[in-house]
Amino acid sequence: MRVPGGCAVCGAAGAAKYRCPRCAGAYCSVPCCRGHRERCTPEPKREQEPSAALPASPADSPWSVDDILSEDDERDRVPLQKLKLLGESEELRTLLLNPHLRQLLLTLDQAEDKSSLMKKYMQEPLFVEFADCCLGIVEPPEKENILPE
Repeated sequence: MRVPGGCAVCGAAGAAKYRCPRCAGAYCSVPCCRGHRERCTPEPKREQEPSAALPASPADSPWSVDDILSEDDERDRVPLQKLKLLGESEELRTLLLNPHLRQLLLTLDQAEDKSSLMKKYMQEPLFVEFADCCLGIVEPPEKENILPE
């Protein structure tokens, strides 16, 4: 028997922070995710019209940010409106044209140990410029912290 909020793979009580986007099964870590993925049986696909391939709204999605973040992580949540500002930033778009930065981001996305790789990348000036640009958009500096010119 699984404990509510517990990992469906290892059974750790209250540890499930993530949900499978295919079947909504809960798991607590990357190794449990891999174990779950090996035996995951998604719901049978229904025939859909090409325009209906994506969920109409986030509410129609099989998982949400609430499935990923625990209450302790709530302070790290960025509102959707601020995330949309990232897509509207010309400065960020210009940075993302750099093939070296794109490769760094792709490698980071595919890495198993993202934490140590992130520490390494934070020594790369290009990556730091990217991170600063993102943070400047999501959390603009307060006027009192800006030095007068």
